[in-house]
Amino acid sequence: MTPPVFDVAVVGGGIVGAACAAACAREGMRVALVERDVIGGGATAAGMGHVVVMDDSEAQFALTHVSQLLWAELARELPDNCEYECTGTLWVAADEEEMAEAERKLAYYRERGVGAELLDASALAEAEPNLRDGLTGALFVPGDAVVYPPTVAVYLARAAESAGATLLAGTRVVHIADGSLQCQDGRELKAAKIVDATGTWATDLHPEIPVRKRKGHLVITDRYPGFVRHQLVELGYLKSAHSVGSDSVAFNAQPRRTGQILIGSSRQYGSEEGAVEQHMLTAMLERAVAYMPGIASLQAIRTWTGFRAATPDKLPLIGPSAEDASVWLATGHEGLGITTSLGTAALIAAAFTGRRSPIRLEPYLPARFADWNGKTD
Repeated sequence: MTPPVFDVAVVGGGIVGAACAAACAREGMRVALVERDVIGGGATAAGMGHVVVMDDSEAQFALTHVSQLLWAELARELPDNCEYECTGTLWVAADEEEMAEAERKLAYYRERGVGAELLDASALAEAEPNLRDGLTGALFVPGDAVVYPPTVAVYLARAAESAGATLLAGTRVVHIADGSLQCQDGRELKAAKIVDATGTWATDLHPEIPVRKRKGHLVITDRYPGFVRHQLVELGYLKSAHSVGSDSVAFNAQPRRTGQILIGSSRQYGSEEGAVEQHMLTAMLERAVAYMPGIASLQAIRTWTGFRAATPDKLPLIGPSAEDASVWLATGHEGLGITTSLGTAALIAAAFTGRRSPIRLEPYLPARFADWNGKTD
C-alpha cells in the first residue's frame, strides 16, 4: 500500500504540536497530526497554563511577547471551556533586593512596549489581601493571562482538522527520517516536512539533542472564589527557575475560573518517576504558606507531577534538525511551553510558507548546539 503523503506531519499532540498543526493547516498545507496517546496529554495536561512575558534574555522575551499577542488574538475565538482569563501577573517582592529587580523588569518591559506598573506594600495588600504582611511590593503585568491547556490543545487540533488536517491519535511514531514516519503499528506516512513536538519524548527520536526532563509538582485546592485574584509569582522564582544543579521550590499561585487555586512550583532534575515526592510537595507548600498563610487552612483535592523539556540555555529548539533537513524540532520549551506554543507555531508556519517571520528564528535553531558537549551548566 502506498503511504499517505502530506506537506507537514506534526508528531506530538500537546499544545505545541496542536498549535503547529493548526497554523500550517490554516496556511493551506496538507497536515497530519500524530499523537501517541490523547490530544492535550503529557506536559500540556500537567502544566499551570500561565501565559506570561519573560525577560531572562532578549530571545526569550521576543518569543514570549509575540506569543502573548497571539494568545490575545486567539482568545477571541476560544470556547468557554478553555478558561482564558486575563488575570495579570503580580511578581511579588519580599525585600528591597527583590523590589530592585521589580524596578529593573519594569524598565525593561516599558522600553519594549509591555504594560507594567509597580505596586508598593499597601497597594499589593489591597490587590491581594491574603498575602502575608511585610512584603515590599510587586510588579504588576496586566497583559498576562491563564488558560486551561488541555482544552486549548484539543481546540487547536480540531481547528487543524476543520482546515483539512488528518488527526491520528493513539499512534506512536518510532522513527522519522528523510521525509518518512514509521509507526509502531507498521504504518508509514510521508511528509515533505516533519515537526517533532514530542517534548520530553523528543530524545527517543533524536538522542543527540540536549533536552532533559525537569520534574515539577502541582496542587489544586477546592473552590475558594476570590482567595487569589491574580497569577502570583515570587521574584525569588527566577532563582529557582535558573537552578540546574539542585532541586528547588518557589511560590506560584494561580486563580482558576472555578474558584480553585493552583499551587506550584517545584523543579527537579534526575527524578524520572512520575510519582509525587512528599519532600518536594511539603517544601513547595511550606513556601506557599510563607507567602500566603491562609493556604494552610485550604483543602487540597489533587496533587500531580509533570515533566518539562529543558535545554541548557533555557530556550526551545525550533528549526531544522542538524541531522536531517526534512525534520524540524519544536521542543525544549521547559516551563514556557503553554505561552510559547503559538509563537513557535507562527515561526514554523512562516518558515514553511516563506512568509515573513514575526520574529527572528535564529536564536532558537537547534544548530546552536552543534558542538554541544553534554554539559548543562
